Amino acid sequence: MAAELDLVIRGRRVIVDGTQRPVSVGVAGGTIAALTRYDEPPAAARTVELAEDEVLLPGLVDTHVHINEPGHTEWEGFASATRAAAAGGVTTVLDMPLNSVPPTTTVENLRLKREAAAGQVHVDVGFWGGAVPGNLSDLAPLHAAGVFGFKCFLVDSGMAEFGHLDPGPFARAMDECARTGALMIVHAEDGGLLDESALAGRSYAGFLASRPRAAELAAIKLVIRLAAATGGRAHIVHLSAADAVPVIRDARRRGVDLTVETCPHYLTFAAADVPDGATEFKCCPPIREAENREALWRAVADGTVDFIVSDHSPCTPELKLRGGGDFGTAWGGIASVQLGLPAVWTGARARGHALTDVVRWTASAPARRAGLPRKGRIIVGGDADLVRFAPDEEFRVDVSRLHHRHPVSAYSGSRLTGVVRETWLRGITVDDGLPPSGRLLRRER
Repeated sequence: MAAELDLVIRGRRVIVDGTQRPVSVGVAGGTIAALTRYDEPPAAARTVELAEDEVLLPGLVDTHVHINEPGHTEWEGFASATRAAAAGGVTTVLDMPLNSVPPTTTVENLRLKREAAAGQVHVDVGFWGGAVPGNLSDLAPLHAAGVFGFKCFLVDSGMAEFGHLDPGPFARAMDECARTGALMIVHAEDGGLLDESALAGRSYAGFLASRPRAAELAAIKLVIRLAAATGGRAHIVHLSAADAVPVIRDARRRGVDLTVETCPHYLTFAAADVPDGATEFKCCPPIREAENREALWRAVADGTVDFIVSDHSPCTPELKLRGGGDFGTAWGGIASVQLGLPAVWTGARARGHALTDVVRWTASAPARRAGLPRKGRIIVGGDADLVRFAPDEEFRVDVSRLHHRHPVSAYSGSRLTGVVRETWLRGITVDDGLPPSGRLLRRER
């Protein structure tokens, strides 16, 4: 084996099997080929020794990223989004089927998406398909073509090309997903319970009132009912309302195949801290009150919320600031794929959680639900996607230095803890001086 190893990374703190311990990680041909004692590293062509203040993590798996190319590449594109992901320790992203034009709702549109991504990606990229009005017959062919599941909205998505599903079409789409074994991931808000009359220009309180917790709760109850009735697999994206936690727990106890994610911004910010006119904080569902944030943290800690992913959803500064800070007219979405790891770690450490918990929430759990057995863990036979992380180093977010296409983010000026110093994709450092080496992924099961 010694002659076959390309790289050995030695660290006194390596996250393996949910524990932090001294390990030497041997890499051959882009795969983790050996895990040995730290003080007995195998021979290799090159050896890297981590510094005393560094921890080796598996590459993060972000299953909720809006890359927007083709069609809205001026918002974000494959090159910029995946470079930002790598800088944040994310080595695998799953691209959402909207805000690109065309959306990923047919096999032909998936082909166009892959064609646009080819040769541009700095990390591995897979694709969600979309479930929209009129494309029920496209779901099985898309699933066979390798999408990781289907995204749908139960409320207006904001994109004319990506319509939402009313309860009847949603039930039929859930039934089709159950038939094919596909995972349905759902933006769960009930449009009938939104209150646009509450919008008040630059007032964040008005925007928050326009999208009440009850809208999320009602939609999540619908998802649970249909997942139970069809035997299908369902996943709730970007949970913001902690009121839904008890019904989610109850559904799990009844055997419903349901998982749930939340996002770093819901765990970091609170409504009272959002200044009026600060539309960089606008997202749907919205950032809620501090007590709701703490309830979400408790749900993450007890496993009711399965994992944390970014919902990176950027746009141009003109769209974000449209209306001069009017929350009713500005585009919703938070640019964050590069900042998820330090944001989550900052909040987690303050609440007594360990780095092993963060790895579970941001790497192994999303990889497992998406069906990516080679990702999200440091295991023999897994992809050598690895992150050199300094968990005690602090920094202040300077948006002009992020790799996102535009310097707009709710995290601007935030003080965070945890710095990614190097990211390896299949044993190769992701570096601006090297050509993109990411691969386009297909569902493995």
